[in-house]
Amino acid sequence: MQFPPNTVRTTTPSPLGTLTLAASPRGLVGVWFGDQAHLPELAPWPVQTDHPVLLQTARELDDYFAGKGFHFSIPLDMAYGTAFQQQVWKCLREIPTGGTTTYGAISQRLGNPNAVRAVGGAVGRNPIGIIVPCHRVIGANGALTGYAGGLDRKVALLTLERVDLHANQRPSLAPISGNLF
Repeated sequence: MQFPPNTVRTTTPSPLGTLTLAASPRGLVGVWFGDQAHLPELAPWPVQTDHPVLLQTARELDDYFAGKGFHFSIPLDMAYGTAFQQQVWKCLREIPTGGTTTYGAISQRLGNPNAVRAVGGAVGRNPIGIIVPCHRVIGANGALTGYAGGLDRKVALLTLERVDLHANQRPSLAPISGNLF
């Protein structure tokens, strides 16, 4: 994945481990745990602790982990993924707090019910963890399946958002008609 030029980064603590935050001049490009899968090479990006988007992201994540707010108003720059990834990431942003959905429901929403594995790949490569809530995607049978940050963190995030992990209830995302963008 090719990130925008002029990307900068910083770190912020969280109850689940240190997070690396990255931003371009257009908005937030990444939120990663240091030990998660698909972590990009961070070394080329200079550290900038006073970047306004990174400061806002750290504040909103603090509120999120304190249970004070689950809505993020941070500008996002997600123009660097493939067109398919961008469509999947847009669907992720539509999953409400306290809800979950399945890979199959997302593929149906995109109008391609046979793309379940491709959806899983795009979900797994979501660069803006927590804020673009890939942790809200579960298996068709209600099982908690992969999360780049680890299943323990997925459980912790869903618990924080008051998802009943034993109810196996998830909203059904209807297929999208028309163009997503």
